Amino acid sequence: MRAVLSMIGSWRRWATVAAAVLAIGVAFHVVFGQNGLTAYEKKNRDARMLEGQLNSLQHENEMLKAHIDRLKDDPSAIEHQAREELHYTRPGEVIYTLPATPGSSSPSPKGTPTP
Repeated sequence: MRAVLSMIGSWRRWATVAAAVLAIGVAFHVVFGQNGLTAYEKKNRDARMLEGQLNSLQHENEMLKAHIDRLKDDPSAIEHQAREELHYTRPGEVIYTLPATPGSSSPSPKGTPTP
């Protein structure tokens, strides 16, 4: 009888240990598994970042559409664009271009100080 009770007690201990190990394994998988809480948080961060990018691109798209509409309808906008990008002028106008940084337009010979 004692042997049977000892065997049952031993079996219960092993079953308890096995259940605890199983519970720890399941908890680890829930937190760190392929679709666990950490992956869920990362996907949420990515979704928020992509949402911000989407909003920014939508705003830029609206601005470009408005610019296109102005170019289609407004002659002064067309003129402004042509002057800016193509450097067009009206008859009699003179355009003066300055170097980007003073003194860097032409390299000076060696030994000659730059004014």
